[in-house]
Amino acid sequence: MRELILLRHAHAEPAAQGQADLDRPLSAEGLAEAEAAGRWLAQNKLVPDCVLCSPSRRTRETLEAVLAAIGYVDQRIEPSIYEATPGTLIALADLHVEAERLMLVGHNPGLERLAALLHSGQSGDYRGMPPGGIAVLNVPAETSLEPGVAQLSAFWWP
Repeated sequence: MRELILLRHAHAEPAAQGQADLDRPLSAEGLAEAEAAGRWLAQNKLVPDCVLCSPSRRTRETLEAVLAAIGYVDQRIEPSIYEATPGTLIALADLHVEAERLMLVGHNPGLERLAALLHSGQSGDYRGMPPGGIAVLNVPAETSLEPGVAQLSAFWWP
């Protein structure tokens, strides 16, 4: 089995006038959520082999808080995660099949639709993924990511 961990960024500050969406930082609440997500991952021994993170400030700050709890892991900024569709995220994850436990740090609606698509086979069949939320999906080791192939083994939110 491979594991795919989907982590939605924690709560961010609203954009200031003239501020790009990519530059929005975490709020104080968001920092606490991200720290809690890191503790949950550490307590459940869900340390990824590799992390792919959106380039937005709020996703990078979420990841930094998580890494403070779980320790250093191989990590890469992946521009295609920002505003990604489930198809884009699947293609990206399939490029990293060598990772037994891959974590994507990104945004909604892409992450919640990806979780639904891999689990139920339909991307419209989602319940939502709150800020700082984590979905852990198990995928058979030699299987490409495709609709309905994964089992949802854990879902957590702060």
